[in-house]
Amino acid sequence: MTRVALFLAVACGAIAVGCSAAATSAPSLRLVTVARGFASPVLATQAPGEPGRVYVVEQPGRIRVVERGKVRPGAFLDIRSLVMYGGEQGLLGLAFSPRYARDHTFYVNYTARPDGATKVVRYRSRNGRAVPGSAQQILRIAQPYANHNGGNVVFGPDGRLWVGMGDGGSGGDPENRAQNPDSLLGKLLRLDVRRANPTPQIFALGLRNPWRFSFDRKTKDLWIGDVGQSSIEEIDHLPRGTTGLINFGWDVYEGRSSYEDKALGPGRLVQPVAQYTHADGCSVTGGYVYRGNAVSSLRGRYVFGDYCSGTIWSMPATGGALRVEPVKVPQLTSFGQSLDGNQLYVVSQSGTVSRFVR
Repeated sequence: MTRVALFLAVACGAIAVGCSAAATSAPSLRLVTVARGFASPVLATQAPGEPGRVYVVEQPGRIRVVERGKVRPGAFLDIRSLVMYGGEQGLLGLAFSPRYARDHTFYVNYTARPDGATKVVRYRSRNGRAVPGSAQQILRIAQPYANHNGGNVVFGPDGRLWVGMGDGGSGGDPENRAQNPDSLLGKLLRLDVRRANPTPQIFALGLRNPWRFSFDRKTKDLWIGDVGQSSIEEIDHLPRGTTGLINFGWDVYEGRSSYEDKALGPGRLVQPVAQYTHADGCSVTGGYVYRGNAVSSLRGRYVFGDYCSGTIWSMPATGGALRVEPVKVPQLTSFGQSLDGNQLYVVSQSGTVSRFVR
């Protein structure tokens, strides 16, 4: 088994995670392919009211649909002409309205031509396809560099759209954007999209590149995978009901270690509940707390992985030993879950979407 160099601790305001060695992996866990042949897929999700369809986001700027085990011809949405694609840029996020079955609205997050700015745009669909002319921009944030764009958009338990923003790129956050409350970069934002022109609210700062975050469907706790700089990848956790401005520490800290000798910005410092070094990977991919019944060995565990090594770990959502799972996914870009929570998907940028089975 690959050596695991994870350091677990009690994070301020978060759960207590045990410091025991990694537990034995579940031997019966395996992956089966849902569909393949996608162009750099980065997300798989489902729309409320459509349990038979899986929507797959392709980084160059398309959303495809898998139905009855087959990829539907054409695209649900094709905005390749609008998307700045390459490296960490592209179409990066998709969130369906919780009322999608009635209002048919959804939101995408992408880096836009010609300047690479982050845009969050609302669309409507009709007869199973997006309506291009329905596009409404609800957020635009200039990007000083081409990397660390964040890109995730998720509807939270509060009904607001949560947007994860990276620190703007380069290395080491040279302009100190993540700790600057006057910048929207390096932040976790909330938008009340019921308003015509929603103003982004900063919920947390001190993020480097939050590559996938999710809410536990049972407890509503927040889990974040935040990509590290040169040494440490981290998992952050906030229990439901957390109030006040939160500061995840970057770039004063990388993980729980000091990175730059300077004053911390505003907000209550919350350090990671788990971290691993670059001996075991190089870019964390945040996942989900599995609450389904189809894969009993994962029930009640937060599942996450690493893009570079393909390693997948899980940890009890209530605290305890971390476990290396017996499957690997090269170029692991994202996890996803079905509407009922029974299916847990995993996406490889090489072009496949798979699901866990026991």
